[in-house]
Amino acid sequence: MSIEFRPQIQDLVAYKPGKPIDDVKKEYGLDRVIKLASNENPLGCSENANNAIQDALSHLHIYPDGNSTNLKAAIADKFNIKPSQILPSSGSDEMVDQISKTFIQEGDEVIMADITFPRYISTCKMMGGIPVIVPLLNHTYDLAGMKEKITDKTRMIWLCNPNNPTGTMFTTDILEDFLASVPKDIVIIYDEAYREFVTRKDYPQNSLRYLEKYPNLIVMRTFSKAYGLAALRVGFTIASEEIIDHINRIRGPFNVNTLAQVAAIAALDDDAFIEKIYSVNKEGKEFFYHNFDELGLEYAPSETNHVLVDVKRDAQEIFVELQKRGVIVRPIYGTFIRVSVGTMEENTIFVNNLKDVL
Repeated sequence: MSIEFRPQIQDLVAYKPGKPIDDVKKEYGLDRVIKLASNENPLGCSENANNAIQDALSHLHIYPDGNSTNLKAAIADKFNIKPSQILPSSGSDEMVDQISKTFIQEGDEVIMADITFPRYISTCKMMGGIPVIVPLLNHTYDLAGMKEKITDKTRMIWLCNPNNPTGTMFTTDILEDFLASVPKDIVIIYDEAYREFVTRKDYPQNSLRYLEKYPNLIVMRTFSKAYGLAALRVGFTIASEEIIDHINRIRGPFNVNTLAQVAAIAALDDDAFIEKIYSVNKEGKEFFYHNFDELGLEYAPSETNHVLVDVKRDAQEIFVELQKRGVIVRPIYGTFIRVSVGTMEENTIFVNNLKDVL
């Protein structure tokens, strides 16, 4: 008799992280490798966060605050909401899992884009849900197409704005029209992990104002991107008190570690750091656009810290050739790669090597 596994996970594929920098150095005999594959912050994190971590190192023998009390209070104060509307998590990945475990039942339909954050579809399948896939239009979410897919079996809708990996966004008007047209018994998750990088004025910066009118809305944010705390795995979700209460019931104890909590609290106060990374990111994207235009490469104008570009050759081939030269990017599909914005030195190294490869 053999061991049986849940049928819902049989076609799932484990997440494959990029190859570590040290492994790439060793494989190709390189002294320096730059990683522009994971949308990480090239400036690191706020010095305030570093100091907070140092101060907390003497308390590693004590369990974290399982309620993340001080972090909730800091977020509530920053965004003028109630602590009871906030639930910190170990990065966005954990919260995507928690939301799916809270709402999806066998046979429920979950609407999502075809090219977006991959954890949406894997957690849907994990819970026995049925993914309903809506293709992007011009690399951008098609919310009108999503509305057409709503049925009496629809349980949840995932929105990523700006979107990963395309970097594109939809506007305030489009979001408001969508929220007003979706039945109130369907949960809408609005993932805005890259909101701090947006330059366009028609982006819905103040998404939290919709929560009172739409109690079926969940807003997700993270400290991994603009705040530069990716290694600590800390994000947070904002929703109605009822939704937060139910998600909290399936949350694991001590899911956000002490260093993550104190660093996130310190990072929230450093507006100057966020302004600096915003400027660095904007300059880096414009540098990419200029060089892609010179090379005749099509790309999706991005409101994130990464750019999707069509290199007109097999993306995996370009990925390998760049890696040999000490530059790690992310192959996405077909002839498209995604490159994260780094320091200007790193951006220049990438562009020069891309020109060499092409």
